[in-house]
Amino acid sequence: MTTEITFTDLEANICSISRLIEEDKLYFVQMAGPPLFAALLAKRTHAPNVGYLVEEGAITPSPSFPLPRMMLGAGRSHFRSVAWEGMNIVDAHSCLGYADYGILSAVQIDKYGNFNSTILGQDYDKPDRRFGGPGGANEIASTVWRTIIMTKLEKRKFVEKCDFVSSPGYIDGSPGARERAGMPPNTGPYKVVTERAIFGFDEETHVMRLEAVAPWITVDEVLERMEFKPLIAEKLDVLQPPTEEELAIIRAEIDPGGYTLSRGEWITATV
Repeated sequence: MTTEITFTDLEANICSISRLIEEDKLYFVQMAGPPLFAALLAKRTHAPNVGYLVEEGAITPSPSFPLPRMMLGAGRSHFRSVAWEGMNIVDAHSCLGYADYGILSAVQIDKYGNFNSTILGQDYDKPDRRFGGPGGANEIASTVWRTIIMTKLEKRKFVEKCDFVSSPGYIDGSPGARERAGMPPNTGPYKVVTERAIFGFDEETHVMRLEAVAPWITVDEVLERMEFKPLIAEKLDVLQPPTEEELAIIRAEIDPGGYTLSRGEWITATV
């Protein structure tokens, strides 16, 4: 028996990243929005004791659900934090190697995982569009062991060259490129999660590699949505859509304000 399930691209990304989260690791996430929602969904489903740092300084909060409508720096979202310091303190923790994973979002990303969250256009002073900027994303992407990046699978986002690099991936992909730029060794992008596919990175060339595809899209259709051609894994996994339980938790307990419903592209999948 098959059934249809409807969700937004943001909800799909939140669920996919949530499933990657391990309880015995420490995550460094943006202080609001989908990256934080992914950590909270994991905490609410399969990893209740997972720890995370938030950009503005909260260390391993344990919020109660349902969460408030606006969580940006809200005290309730940082309930039972071990400590609530500042950005410099949590960045220092990450620099010391305590943060296993970072979870971030991107406006543009290139084949080496360098990404942009600042401007679109070639003139920094007169951009076609200006965004909020990286905030603490640069520090997160530079210092955590592994970075998970979420974005939408569109040709304007998967680009040959970012209009502006806000946060580093593997730079030019050459051996030791991150170390030469002053970053810790053996760190870098780990996964790029979209609503239709998941990518990893080749260990030697550091080029992005297609690793999983949703059942409602073909590999060719994935590639048509990218400016550059990624490597393709010998065996592709199936990217599963959100479950009814995950969607109910996101909509009623994590994002009662409707951020993910009001901004995302609606997708219907048969499961």
